[in-house]
Amino acid sequence: MAIRDWPEDARPREKLLKQGAAALTDAELVAVFLRTGVAGKSAVDLGRDLIERFGGLGALCRADRVAACRATGVGEAKYALLQAVMEMARRTLAEDMRAGDALSSPAAVRDYLRLILRDKEYEVFCCVFLNAQNRVIAVEELFRGTLTQTSVYPREIVKRALAHNAAAMILAHNHPSGIDEPSQADRSLTRRLAEALALVDIRVLDHFIIAGASALSFAEAGHL
Repeated sequence: MAIRDWPEDARPREKLLKQGAAALTDAELVAVFLRTGVAGKSAVDLGRDLIERFGGLGALCRADRVAACRATGVGEAKYALLQAVMEMARRTLAEDMRAGDALSSPAAVRDYLRLILRDKEYEVFCCVFLNAQNRVIAVEELFRGTLTQTSVYPREIVKRALAHNAAAMILAHNHPSGIDEPSQADRSLTRRLAEALALVDIRVLDHFIIAGASALSFAEAGHL
């Protein structure tokens, strides 16, 4: 049965408009995005198939172009639309992060870093530069590495911090392994960076490790 023949309260789009997007299942959300199904399958059925195929809603949203376009019901146009939606989410989180105090609103920083780092297949080291009011000046990816490690040079980080006239910083890197526990090297690097930046009166407020959906805070864990 086509979705248009369903009771109105059961149709994903009408349900969203009446109850809000949070009331929809993952498959229903995908159905709203797809708009139409294929022969023999409603948009909800197709959404459910896509989620199963990619291993989850997040994995579907982050699928690469080739994999996404091979999936029934997606194609180039839907893939382009999905990429636009994901980029809108990233820019929205970036705006939220820049609008508030990084100390009083740490969730915005955490969510932004999680979104930009969680799916990298290699290690990436980022710095969030803050002014004296703890507002974000800039976010930069400074170093890239391999699946298990990356080389980070304190001198380069100090140079970038001074170039931004930063008063404080938040450090972040990802663990492609999915394990958020900091290694001894992570702890040693954080101490060295904090000491180097302190010499030029720049504080390190936190260091986040992004591992999949989790984000470990050095400050909250007592490692800083």
